[in-house]
Amino acid sequence: MKNNISITFFFLIFINMGSLWSQKKYTVSGTLTDGTNGETMIGAAVLIKEKKGVGTTCNPQGFYSLTLSEGSYTLQIQFIGYQQIEKQIVLDKNIVLDFKLNPNSIAMKEFEVTDKKDNDNLTKTEIGVEKLDMKEIEKIPVIFGEKDILKTIQLLPGVKSAGEGNSGFFVRGGSADQNLILLDEAPVYNASHLLGFFSTFNSDALKDVTIIKGNSPAQYGGRLSSVLDVKMKEGNNQKYNVAGGLGLISSRLSVEGPIQKDKSSFIISGRRTYADVFLQATDEFAGNKLYFYDLNLKANYKINDKNRIFVSGYFGKDVLGFGDNFGINWGNKTATLRWNSILSARLFSNTSLIYSNYDFNIKINSGGADFNINSNIKDWNLKQEFSYFINEKNTLKFGFNSIHHTITPSRFEGELVTQDKKESRSSLENALFINNTSKINEKLTLDYGLRLSAFSLLGGDTYNIYEKGILKDSVVLENGELGKTYYNLEPRFQFSYLINDKNSLKGGYARNTQHLHLLSNSNTGAPSDQWIGNSYNIKPEISDQISLGYFRNFKENKYQFSTEIYYKDLQNQVDYKNGADINSAPDVESELLFGKGRAYGAEFLIKKTQGKFTGWIGYTLSRTERKIEGINNNDWYVARQDRTHDLSVVAMYELTKRWSISGLFVYNTGNAATFPSGKYSLEDKTLFYYTERNGYRMPAYHRMDFGATYTKPHKKKYESSWNFSLYNVYGRENAYTITFENDPNDPSRTRALQTSLFRWVPSVTYNFKF
Repeated sequence: MKNNISITFFFLIFINMGSLWSQKKYTVSGTLTDGTNGETMIGAAVLIKEKKGVGTTCNPQGFYSLTLSEGSYTLQIQFIGYQQIEKQIVLDKNIVLDFKLNPNSIAMKEFEVTDKKDNDNLTKTEIGVEKLDMKEIEKIPVIFGEKDILKTIQLLPGVKSAGEGNSGFFVRGGSADQNLILLDEAPVYNASHLLGFFSTFNSDALKDVTIIKGNSPAQYGGRLSSVLDVKMKEGNNQKYNVAGGLGLISSRLSVEGPIQKDKSSFIISGRRTYADVFLQATDEFAGNKLYFYDLNLKANYKINDKNRIFVSGYFGKDVLGFGDNFGINWGNKTATLRWNSILSARLFSNTSLIYSNYDFNIKINSGGADFNINSNIKDWNLKQEFSYFINEKNTLKFGFNSIHHTITPSRFEGELVTQDKKESRSSLENALFINNTSKINEKLTLDYGLRLSAFSLLGGDTYNIYEKGILKDSVVLENGELGKTYYNLEPRFQFSYLINDKNSLKGGYARNTQHLHLLSNSNTGAPSDQWIGNSYNIKPEISDQISLGYFRNFKENKYQFSTEIYYKDLQNQVDYKNGADINSAPDVESELLFGKGRAYGAEFLIKKTQGKFTGWIGYTLSRTERKIEGINNNDWYVARQDRTHDLSVVAMYELTKRWSISGLFVYNTGNAATFPSGKYSLEDKTLFYYTERNGYRMPAYHRMDFGATYTKPHKKKYESSWNFSLYNVYGRENAYTITFENDPNDPSRTRALQTSLFRWVPSVTYNFKF
């Protein structure tokens, strides 16, 4: 079967390359940048006016390449929100043309300016892909008034919030750890601050945000459900800018500018909360700590017209403490060194060396004795990706990725602890990938690829082998010794068929494998959740997803409608056995059970993209289930993240040049939960017993938010605005947790106690730029 897939894949490539040698051809290539700040234009279109449907898009580094037969052509350069450029060329040799695009508000002098029809949602091959508009994010009201990309993507169909005010999310039935979150290609293992109420992403430092819901191209891998690809700004190489914001909870500041104009630039962006400052001003809480900070850094240098290097980093930390008795801190560190090289007019290289580190530490003082809990996951990652622009109809991407993981499980150390010290486990995750985007004709476009992944256990620890929780054997791997290796072939396929200029049909299939797994007792995620890799017990999780979508535009592309259906088959899913305790077990793998799962659903989205009034309505109808031997009498049961209905309504309206308002409404079925089915007494204590796993539901969740933004008149180079928002307008007390206890008036009866977090949360933020 695998050989047949490989043969079919390479057959498709060579069929589409057949025309390459049939006649004399030349290549026009170059880089597209923003004329105001020098940022590269990801996804900008380069079209041939004389050949309908012939063109290409810029890669993530802003590079384009088109190979055509000898002749005269008119290039059309297009990007949403920017003025179109038309340029006449005579292609009788390879030529290089770089373009600077200016926003619609800036007059163009050198080239003819025409309007662009916004129908990328019809013509692009991707299905299950959403790109966020960073300017739109600024207008959407969120808790504490902080712009947040993770809370914004939760408003899209197929993406569900992990809980009240939480930045965690679930995609198409997957758990929170099945999302690959990348910041400048570096994985972020915990993308939240303050137990999930803020995300790690400072929006002021971001340039591009794209989420792929399962049907990712072959260059992505390692997670089952989605890829959230976040790219930082490169820094303005034309002039210096300072921007920031002052809020009730946190403040932020960004500085960017040229190191050498048109050649190199930098950006530094920082953010910090200051609740701890107010705590110190009170007698009761003077010794407590509660804050987070993060810092984004990036610089780039243009060596010559064909080579450019980038260095970026992220550093974030949370600190929570109650006097000298309890303290917890956790944080992420990432760094990326990237080298872009134009090897030829048709071959582009992107080489990245990536570092990622996540750790958490808990310090507890009990009765004068100290003990600590700590854990860590660290990666070193080398990624090489080539983009080969074969001809005007085919673009080939291929390369490899090699990651060295070091995972240190939770260690309990101190005077009151007798647990043996746990050794770090190392592993090597390698992948080869190849992917081709092929425009068969004006209506049909194919995107197909293949990824070969391999995960190897490295020596330095003892691996226990369990059968239904009972220890059967052990494997000791000495330092330098190679243990078990898991190989997986992952085919990917997508198509887009343009029915006419208003309708298109898309579909796809993707297999994904996941070698790292998050062990968590909570539904929303906590800093102390443990990452663990494959072992002799834990096999790679595997997902096979099929999806089909219909897309339609109305009224000159002002309105966009789409509906997608999907079915996902899951293998080697991980869950806990009944009564499991992952924190105190000598070997957490003895507490795990394995089985299969399935997720299916339908997503609907209608969006207004132009005019004073914009927004969208998203709705998802879905089901997520697991079947694991040893749980729920070996029958199917719903996963914790299963929600039947999920609705979001987002609206933004520009009242005047100074005032704009926005609002949103969300509704979803309550999370699946395991509640007690009865109780009994033992030694005068009431104990609850449980039967069906996730057999109950939390109450339905719904909420409305409102926001308003006042933009002050510009004073020379200084710009400023005030943002006002109210989270939970009508004061809905949504359930965060539900606990059970005996009714004090009648101990034979049980009462449920609901805890709610936020009723009303007003926020005010002052934003500035100069």
